[in-house]
Amino acid sequence: MRRLTARQKAERAAMTAADRLLAAGTALRRTDTTPDLRAAYRPDQRVNDEPYRERWAHDKVVRSTHGVNCTGSCSWKVYVKDGLITWETQQTDYPSVGPDRPEYEPRGCPRGASFSWYTYSPPRVRYPHARGVLVEMYREARARLGDPVAAWAEITGDPGRRRRYQAARGKGGLVRIGWDEALEIAAAAHVHTLVAHGPDRIAGFSPIPAMSMASHAVGARFMSLIGAPMLSFYDWYADLPIASPQVFGDQTDVPESGDWWDAAYLMLWGSNVPVTRTPDAHWMTEARYRGQKVVVVSPDYSDAAKFADEWLHPHPGTDGAVAMAMGHVVLTEFFVRRQVPCFTDYVKRFTDLPFLVEMEPGDDGGHVPGAFVTAADLAPGGDAADRWRPLLLDGRTGAPVVPNGTLGERWSPQGEGRWNLDLGDVDPLLSLYADGCRTVETVLPRFESTHGDADGAPGDAAAPVGTVRRSVPVTTVAGRTVTTVYDLLLARYGVHRPGLPGQWPAGYDDAEEPCTPAWQERLTSVPAGAVVRAAREFATTAEKTRGRCMIVMGAGTNHWFHSDTIYRSFLALLALTGCQGVNGGGWAHYVGQEKVRPYAGWQQMQTAADWVRPSRQMAGTPYWFLHTDQWRYESFRADALTAPTARGLFTGLHTVDLVAQSARRGWMPSYPTFSENPLELGRRVRESGADPGAWVASRLADGSLRFACEDP
Repeated sequence: MRRLTARQKAERAAMTAADRLLAAGTALRRTDTTPDLRAAYRPDQRVNDEPYRERWAHDKVVRSTHGVNCTGSCSWKVYVKDGLITWETQQTDYPSVGPDRPEYEPRGCPRGASFSWYTYSPPRVRYPHARGVLVEMYREARARLGDPVAAWAEITGDPGRRRRYQAARGKGGLVRIGWDEALEIAAAAHVHTLVAHGPDRIAGFSPIPAMSMASHAVGARFMSLIGAPMLSFYDWYADLPIASPQVFGDQTDVPESGDWWDAAYLMLWGSNVPVTRTPDAHWMTEARYRGQKVVVVSPDYSDAAKFADEWLHPHPGTDGAVAMAMGHVVLTEFFVRRQVPCFTDYVKRFTDLPFLVEMEPGDDGGHVPGAFVTAADLAPGGDAADRWRPLLLDGRTGAPVVPNGTLGERWSPQGEGRWNLDLGDVDPLLSLYADGCRTVETVLPRFESTHGDADGAPGDAAAPVGTVRRSVPVTTVAGRTVTTVYDLLLARYGVHRPGLPGQWPAGYDDAEEPCTPAWQERLTSVPAGAVVRAAREFATTAEKTRGRCMIVMGAGTNHWFHSDTIYRSFLALLALTGCQGVNGGGWAHYVGQEKVRPYAGWQQMQTAADWVRPSRQMAGTPYWFLHTDQWRYESFRADALTAPTARGLFTGLHTVDLVAQSARRGWMPSYPTFSENPLELGRRVRESGADPGAWVASRLADGSLRFACEDP
């Protein structure tokens, strides 16, 4: 029988005898006439609201959140009846953040409110399934041989049977099996592969750990314990803004959304906050009432654009040109025509703009930027870490010095006490420019198309169209012709200073030279005047607020082949204006915000660092590129992306050649690593008594051992 709720029991106890008789008569009439239908009316009541009330009946309320590719981690009240989720509402017990700003709650979105429907959705897979043809072969071999591993080995070792179950992939034929059998098949496959081919022939893959730290960690730990590699995830499905580790060395370490409230100037650049960050969008809408200006840069009139004070709509994928033009204005008006002390101080202390770069002679009389000049160039044969200590010039003495905090100080014992950004008495020289300074002509590549299509849309932005030649001031250090990163940056952005020859823009309205507002207008359709205004507002606000300008970036600008260059053009604006690292300033990557809070303990657990070190980790994109044979069908060659100044660096090479080269040179871990089982290699090197590194190197040199990536 259906169990009554407490409310229903109380109502039944309060019923009079007449009520009971009437109810019984109603039930009898329903049974006599329509036994299969539920009554919607009672003679004494126009509408029966019992079905509605039962919809909201529940036994208890528990706390939960939603972790299906959303890391908002909103706190929800989940109402449970008879062990089933019936409905949900937002929790309202978030701690207060104080009287001077809005509260976080209520946090949640319509997708979360309807999640209980998804939980019990008919299409949701609740049980393990396997190819029917594989299940039949496994059960037959298992019954005959009596050993799961032997059964799997026989099936996969028989070319005919292996071909049968592999050919069934993608054609349906899945059958439901029990959990015990599914786990047994998986375990047998792991054991056989590990013994016969090696642990690095097994790989694990999972979505972001922030969705479920426990679920991710238990699988990753299993992979580490058996010696199998764990593949990266964030880059594989294009949510990783690669510019973040390129520039900062970390992955999307950005402020929480509550910091939007602290921004005085907020740009939503490719991030549709009301849709993708629904629980936190109120920070953006509420901050406008305290004077914050909101600028949305998006090709479409999105939900975010509806809340904006100004909407810039470039053609899709051309956002980098908008940012470069803004940078041209910022450098021209806030660094060259007028120097803003807080900006200059910031870039000297927190960026690489003062560091020295060697200018190498090119093939056609010009020079091209080379590598950083390091302490190893000053004193060859010194500390091995000197090649990781770049130099700058002290503005007080003119001498080359190594400031604190360079990469060489991170690991070297000699760097103890220098792993910080304290400049002490050093005043970094930002530019070598002066009256009568020595200059060289630098050759810089151009990647934009010269003209858009007939309809005004941009042309092929990936096709280089040549070079631009501009001069930079130089000096000599350790016998090398050098300039500063800052001087190269001004040349790249087309910011002219008197006395420097070359191809320079005539002004903001020069559409032929790269990086001007008029140049970007031809590519993006954004009016040059709007870009000039945005750049001035951004830099002026940063100057007056000491860096409280923020750019919220998202998938709209991240999911492009050249997204790293797009993002770096954004980050340059923030670094030049001293915004990065400031409350209410800097960059905020919001496709989602993937953070694992108790990272230290979680990292130890998921990599099994308490059991074995180091764990095997590999980038997911080159792994799938090799293992799925995508490289065989890739007609795009590496030299198609080569800059005109690269002097044939990648000529004749395929992208897979560069993947193999990076593995051979130790630039990137690659699994499987070698052409033989690492367990067998380990046994043989132990028996030889030789140094493992030297033994493997000799085998690679004589050709008896090869890297696996050379023959996928």
